[in-house]
Amino acid sequence: MESTLQSPALHAGNTTKTTKTTKTTKKGRVIAYWLVTGIFCLQMGFTAYAQLRLPQVAAMFQHLGIPDYLRVELSWAKLIGVAVLLAPAPSRLKEWAYAGFAIDLASGLLAHLAVGDGPAAWSWAAATGVLWALSYVCWRRLPAAERLRSAR
Repeated sequence: MESTLQSPALHAGNTTKTTKTTKTTKKGRVIAYWLVTGIFCLQMGFTAYAQLRLPQVAAMFQHLGIPDYLRVELSWAKLIGVAVLLAPAPSRLKEWAYAGFAIDLASGLLAHLAVGDGPAAWSWAAATGVLWALSYVCWRRLPAAERLRSAR
């Protein structure tokens, strides 16, 4: 009668192959996260700088009906959010940063649409929203151990 137990040699071989594939997948997810998040943070950092320093951006805020003090507060909030995403921080804090960015981007897009601006005005907010979504999805797909490691 034949044994129904698996051969240990066959079982070990499958585990090694699966482990190598899993490590490659994890590494790819980490690289994708940092690539997309880096581009997203560059975009948000640039917009924060532009909101603080460029007069044409300040004029656009006036066109949208947003008070000047809120433009400054949004700029500093963006810079803090960028720092939270790039630095080791607890997962809950990163969730809040992503939520803040989502509110900021959605509000900007809606403000442009509300005053009747065309795609030339709101396309940056829409494109940055796509980067936000990719960054957030990549972050959520990171292994839990990797998210904890980045918080230390």
